[in-house]
Amino acid sequence: MLKLKVKPLGFPVGRRLVLINEKDATSQGMRMNDRVKVEHKKRRASAFLSISGSCVEPGVAALSQEVMEILEVEEGDIIALSLSGRPPSFSYIKKKMEGQKLLPEEIRSIIEDAVNYNLTDLEIAAFLLSQEFYGMSMDEIEALTKAMVETGERIDFGRPAFEKHSIGGVPGNKVSLLIVPIVASLGVLIPKTSSRAITSPTGTADTMEVLAPVEFTADEFREIALKVGGAIVWGGRLGLAPTDDIFIRVEHPLGIDPRGQMLASIMSKKLATGTKALVIDIPTGKGAKVENVEEAELLSSQFVELGRRFGVRVQCGITYGGQPVGHAIGPALEAKEALEALQGRGPASLIEKSTSLAGMLLEMAGVTTRGSGKELAEEVLASGKALKKMREIIEAQGGNPDVKPEDIPLGQYTTEIRAPCDGYVTDVDNHSIKEIALAAGAPAEKGAGVLLHAKVGYKVEKGDPLMTIYAERESKLTEAYNVAMRTKPITVEGMLLRRIPDYT
Repeated sequence: MLKLKVKPLGFPVGRRLVLINEKDATSQGMRMNDRVKVEHKKRRASAFLSISGSCVEPGVAALSQEVMEILEVEEGDIIALSLSGRPPSFSYIKKKMEGQKLLPEEIRSIIEDAVNYNLTDLEIAAFLLSQEFYGMSMDEIEALTKAMVETGERIDFGRPAFEKHSIGGVPGNKVSLLIVPIVASLGVLIPKTSSRAITSPTGTADTMEVLAPVEFTADEFREIALKVGGAIVWGGRLGLAPTDDIFIRVEHPLGIDPRGQMLASIMSKKLATGTKALVIDIPTGKGAKVENVEEAELLSSQFVELGRRFGVRVQCGITYGGQPVGHAIGPALEAKEALEALQGRGPASLIEKSTSLAGMLLEMAGVTTRGSGKELAEEVLASGKALKKMREIIEAQGGNPDVKPEDIPLGQYTTEIRAPCDGYVTDVDNHSIKEIALAAGAPAEKGAGVLLHAKVGYKVEKGDPLMTIYAERESKLTEAYNVAMRTKPITVEGMLLRRIPDYT
């Protein structure tokens, strides 16, 4: 056991970490990423070990903020450091890696160790990849959902809450910025918790953040939602199903989104906010997460069944996902387009999808009869009530309620991709559009993204602009342009597609 003097690590790492000198590590047979037990007086914490020959001197341990808070230590205090073994949950991860079904208590153990930072990112990645390769049964997904809810905070709004969530995968899907104010303006409570982008150019929280802050405590979120009837906030700071954000951090570099994990992730966060009725948007089509209606129907049945097990009414909307929703892709561009749509001048695809899904929620809430929800949502949007409600939400969340679409700053560096010939747009590639927007700097650089001037079915002439790329840095614009040249995001074809045989 090592006795070491404490000093703060000095920068955030988001996990329990202890950094010691390599001489101290060698003396105890310790290696990089070993699990260690850290003790101070009667308090103890598990952590992971990092080793350096120069960042700390012998006899000193640099502790991450998480460890210092658990041990209640200050700089100069003495801690005891010793090796500790892997937690029991590691054997359950190995079990899943072998394709076996996990018991509820085994899943609970994995989730508890993940949320307590007792698992390495590699071990979490192994668990997620096992789900990706072997899938999970509905019993496992139910146990996973329950464990994720019970290891986090819960919010009681004191009245029924309604929610909408999209599985994502289609660029430009900013419909929540229309749905929330439409539904809230009719007296239905809709406290929307949203995610930041994982592998897409923007998430709902990233887009809303252009208009107002999205990071709040659970009490602040509750107060805002009850005050104005709705809110659009980032779920990460609320402490709801905290394992989800830990898993997302690992999923992002792997580029995966296991189906069972996705089901549990969405449902756990809705359960934590007391949601009683939920509409799930499942975009379907070429380039979407779900590419055909049969797969979408299977996923829908899983959502409905999972909701039934927890007493939540779930309806799924299988929506067209073969090309981006609206014309804007990227945080600022999408926030601008959402405001324009609330003013009654947005693209037809965005308004059509938003009012359809909002109508489903209004019917579930009993505000209108079955089959008439979409019409009611359209009336609310056209009347300006939704815009007024959105301005109330923006103000309640600390933004400027008088913001206009033209006030939103976009990336100063732009370039256009033009039609190579006369003809019709026959394809807009979701994946290519996404990669271009990411290369331009979205979502981290909020002014970056893509604005489509033509979509499938549009007639264009040679030289017409098909899309404009926006970036906040010239180097990112160049990178995005090169991606566009390589991936062919928009296909333009004449009426004569091919000549056979091709005599010359």
